Amino acid sequence: MNHIAVIGAGTMGNGIAHVFAQNNHQVSFIDISENALTKGLNTIGKNLDRQVKKGVLSEEEKIATLKRIKTFTKVEEGVKGVDLVVEAATENMEIKLKIFENLDKVCDEKTILATNTSSISITRIAGATQRPEKVIGMHFMNPVPVMKLVEVIRGYSTSDEITNRIMEMSKNLGKIPVEVSDYPGFVSNRILMPMINEAIYALYEGVAGVEEIDTVMKLGMSHPMGPLQLADFIGLDVCRSILEVLFEGFGNPKYAPCPLLVNMVNAGHKGAKSGNGFYDWSNGMKDLKVAKRFEKKSNKTSQEA
Repeated sequence: MNHIAVIGAGTMGNGIAHVFAQNNHQVSFIDISENALTKGLNTIGKNLDRQVKKGVLSEEEKIATLKRIKTFTKVEEGVKGVDLVVEAATENMEIKLKIFENLDKVCDEKTILATNTSSISITRIAGATQRPEKVIGMHFMNPVPVMKLVEVIRGYSTSDEITNRIMEMSKNLGKIPVEVSDYPGFVSNRILMPMINEAIYALYEGVAGVEEIDTVMKLGMSHPMGPLQLADFIGLDVCRSILEVLFEGFGNPKYAPCPLLVNMVNAGHKGAKSGNGFYDWSNGMKDLKVAKRFEKKSNKTSQEA
């Protein structure tokens, strides 16, 4: 599988395009927004520069990687002749179903269709196509060029052949693939999101402040990043969406998103992407501070957020 198409130029999409191109694949980088593609390419360039500075890549390898990426604003043009499509669009069921219904029509019969979804059913996505045996999940972790894990999720009809090919390809990218079954949240988010949600509840109920909660989990449980900072990094809107998928899929109230999380997303406080969440991200990671609203860890302050 040499020619790959990546749909979506956001954080995950540009990271996936970066990794494939760096590993000698020709990449069709697709997004309906020309500005998003430009921004995505700029991000890839900056990340490659960082790798060159660290000695991971040479300047020549960086230039070669960028040359392997071609941009497209029309899906039907970008997917011509590709062996694999990796969809990394918005984490929204309706959007993904429309994308896969269209991909099934415009892609070659041989083309494997993968989704980077972090929680949505692969089986349901595959149901929008006439090739469910060739539909699979490739859940990369953020930041994609750095994180080794890929959750490879096989839907109800995904074939052994396709699963094995995607597992092998993931290894060739320098990743460590783990095969999991298609249930809400798969493994990573089924375990991670309830922990994040519980941390938000601890803040909401005034048990402790933002920094205190994160410090307990970093020092006591050896987590490299506290759950509230991680939630900001992932995106609070994404966390809420995944929890809603889990809640709908299992019907268990333990997965219902905390009211504080819901209020923050409704207010536009989505974490790093919006500049404000549990932390103030206006100066980036180097000068990360607890958001002004959460500076005092009183029960009243947290519930008012």
